[in-house]
Amino acid sequence: MGFESMKKLKPLVHLLLPLCIHWIAEEMTVSVLVDVTTSALCPGKSTCSEAIYINGVQQTVVGIFKMVVLPILGQLADEHGRKPLLILTVSTTIIPFGLLTINKSKEFVYAYYVLRTISYIISQGSIFCISVAYAADVVDESNRAAVFSWITGLFSASHVMGNVLARFLPVGYIFQAQTVTPKTEVNQSSTLNSNVLKVVQERFNSMRYAANIVTSSPTLKCISLISFFYELGMSGISSVLLYYLKSAFGFNKNQFSEILMMVGVGSIVSQILVLPLINPLFGEKVILCMALLSSIAYAMLYGLAWAPWVPYLSASFGVIYILVKPSTYAVISSAALSADQGKAQGFVAGVQSIASLLSPIVMSPLTSLFLSRDAPFNCKGFSILCASLCMVVSLCYACTLKVEAPRKRTFDENAENIEAPLLT
Repeated sequence: MGFESMKKLKPLVHLLLPLCIHWIAEEMTVSVLVDVTTSALCPGKSTCSEAIYINGVQQTVVGIFKMVVLPILGQLADEHGRKPLLILTVSTTIIPFGLLTINKSKEFVYAYYVLRTISYIISQGSIFCISVAYAADVVDESNRAAVFSWITGLFSASHVMGNVLARFLPVGYIFQAQTVTPKTEVNQSSTLNSNVLKVVQERFNSMRYAANIVTSSPTLKCISLISFFYELGMSGISSVLLYYLKSAFGFNKNQFSEILMMVGVGSIVSQILVLPLINPLFGEKVILCMALLSSIAYAMLYGLAWAPWVPYLSASFGVIYILVKPSTYAVISSAALSADQGKAQGFVAGVQSIASLLSPIVMSPLTSLFLSRDAPFNCKGFSILCASLCMVVSLCYACTLKVEAPRKRTFDENAENIEAPLLT
């Protein structure tokens, strides 16, 4: 099965190679940025409320704009091909990190946050949506779950490599050593000077069409709710987790990298080897429920961590909960027509962005409060425990999920056939 899955990936090599380089480069910065931003904003302190709040504001702003941007990018990928959209989304990460190679002062860190917020709006989530939509174009439906799992497995492998580099490279060399894909100019449409109202109307109609695709399918409606509550909890945890570990246990970039590497290595095995083997036996729904149950254990152990070794135990559950993503992609893909893959994936990603918008509104102040001396009671991970309740709701919806084939179109029969993505 593993060899067969590798053969299925052959048409995707030219897509995955540049994405792996991009993911490695991004992951190199994750564990280091906590130290860089804390040192710049709160010199000499292990706890930095300002950094926690800025990350929360960033996530809120990104969530607001992604609600609109992600579905639009999915629609554009269906209408104009995948390649132009991938070039645009991948290239946006170059400039923010470039600033930190010049200077790591407070002013440059603020500028980084501004530009990185714009980059997140365009690229966060959209790269995966467009890539998955392309994979659905070139892979048979019966093999998509395995291929999606391989794609997310390579994503995890890239993260492991990025964390290895982050673990052993000095902080001063991280941003200088970062590799990014070349920035390519996106061709401007010849209709740039056409009627703006007409363009807005076309986008609105396309958005309404994408909404109809999801609301007319019980499977897509249910997976949207599952994704919403899962992202509500998980994005809230990820936005504060490293700052929580730094404050509660004094972790630095080395411990962060070790935890992320441990999860990454296990995730590679679970996504590349385990999921393709068990998916034909159990199906996407069982795997999704199992992964959600693991995410609940992950969150609760972090929230109740009583010793420095507990976060390592908690992180081990990431080996299983990482399967939420490929299972979700497979469910969405199986419930949408081939010409609507980008629209369906983009719409659900837009729903997830709403969750990303809401979670920091609660998580940032709650985490800051319980890490401070003014906490109502001694439970530094209380906000993470609250986030675990969202995953419980997601699991409840997952238990009711019925994976059904897509229905024939009963609206908007004029939608264009999908172009040959990455060949345009």
